Amino acid sequence: MPQVPESAMSLLRDILLEPGRIVGLRALDWDLLVRQARHANLLGRLYRRLEAAELLAQVPERARNHMQSAAVMAERQHLLVRHETRFLRDTLAKQGLPLILLKGAAYVVAGLPAARGRVFADMDILVPRERIGEVESALILTGWIGEKLDAYDQRYYREWMHELPAMQQMHRGTALDVHHTILPPTARLKPDAQSLIRDSVEVPGWPGVRMLQPTDMVLHSACHLFHEGESDNLLRDLSDLDLLLRHFSAEPQFWDALVARAAVMDLQGPLRLALRYLAQCLACPVPDTALLALRAERSRGLAEHALDFIYSRTLRPQHASTRDWATPLCRKLLYIRGHWLRMPPHLLFVHLVRKAWKGPTTVSASVLQKDAR
Repeated sequence: MPQVPESAMSLLRDILLEPGRIVGLRALDWDLLVRQARHANLLGRLYRRLEAAELLAQVPERARNHMQSAAVMAERQHLLVRHETRFLRDTLAKQGLPLILLKGAAYVVAGLPAARGRVFADMDILVPRERIGEVESALILTGWIGEKLDAYDQRYYREWMHELPAMQQMHRGTALDVHHTILPPTARLKPDAQSLIRDSVEVPGWPGVRMLQPTDMVLHSACHLFHEGESDNLLRDLSDLDLLLRHFSAEPQFWDALVARAAVMDLQGPLRLALRYLAQCLACPVPDTALLALRAERSRGLAEHALDFIYSRTLRPQHASTRDWATPLCRKLLYIRGHWLRMPPHLLFVHLVRKAWKGPTTVSASVLQKDAR
């Protein structure tokens, strides 16, 4: 495979960091920028970034049309999310539960900067594990249907995973993931789901609707990003984290609270990786005190140097222009790492043997469909 020019690898990142660099781009550069942003699910966010910088007039018409179309599609999704939130809130209220939104849905309903141009395939909510069967039944009675799975896949979700099989609204088509925690119970890290629920906060202007408190929202985004085995949306998710941190860090003592909460929730490892790569890739203004507290200022040991090798090639738009000889290998290694973190060796062995024997399963398909979340 030919050597990829560094300018091609970093084009989207450079424009997101310094929108003024669009001045002087050639037609071929614009074509490449649009393609990279589309592959990274960042085309709508790129439009909003250039709009905020008052640079849309400098964008050629064809490129602007592509970006504006993505931004309009994102806004349409946001309207649907807000609409669905009302239905879900009413359903859970009848069970005596608040609606706790996670990730993209929370960003949208709360009006956070991470919602700008954000597209996703489904909504995610969090409920207590002991009430999850009751919640599932209530959802079914209001038109939600679960994915058809065989007995093994049902067990995979209900015993080993942190969520129910994906559900879909039969009348409105919305996809929904119902979580009882933020990492699989079989994972090596054990965040306290009860604490996440207890410390959640009400979304302003939305009585009965809650989201994770700011530190927990950042930690959830970090552990989702660095426990996934798919690379398609890693740059988008890193951009989410960047926007969350820039927003929440306006509050005094936020960084100290974040580091302390990571220790309590057993999520120091994902946060360490997140802060290091945010500083390296997106110039996020992470204070030295936070980097030092988590020992995130540089890689330590062979394992973290290996992660640098992998993430330097996967925290990019997954487009042909950004690939080098090692990219396919890094994508495979990331996939293996994601499974290794998710399941203990004996379960992982059984699971992978079954997948190899039967081919792609409904579970595999579900995981892949969540890439646009």
